[in-house]
Amino acid sequence: MKILYAPWREDYSRSNKKQPEKCVFCIDETTKDDGKNFILLRGKYSFVAMNLFPYNAGHLLVVPYQHKPHLYSLDQHVRQEVMELLSHSANILENKLKCEGLNVGLNCGALSGGSIPDHLHFHVVPRFKGDTNFLSVVGETKVISFDMYKMYRTLKGFFDMATMG
Repeated sequence: MKILYAPWREDYSRSNKKQPEKCVFCIDETTKDDGKNFILLRGKYSFVAMNLFPYNAGHLLVVPYQHKPHLYSLDQHVRQEVMELLSHSANILENKLKCEGLNVGLNCGALSGGSIPDHLHFHVVPRFKGDTNFLSVVGETKVISFDMYKMYRTLKGFFDMATMG
């Protein structure tokens, strides 16, 4: 038997998917600990971060600072910025990471499949030719063949160089 090593998924796997006591998306807007939290870009009302438990290499999250469960419960200017950050993130993944497709998703409510239903967040998942295989279907195992820290440094460079327009 071969062993696949993905240490960044350990906390999630051990959590039994229970809701954390403290919301992981409620971050201090003034903290400068972006590297530790894999935050790529901070907007005025929302931020872009790498997913710590990715479906694929380069899996991003766009998260408003407001702790709200639904899109309609966000202030209009927050919704607008979230959409701009989604567009900006998709552009970087397509043009810089060279993904061949994207999945953009929003889970609303506990039954939608979202693991953190109380704090709205969008997923931006890059797709690459050949990124799915039998392991995810038969073995319920996903292989992520990229190092999280290296991917963060790569993407952070693109977000730092890019300007939103």
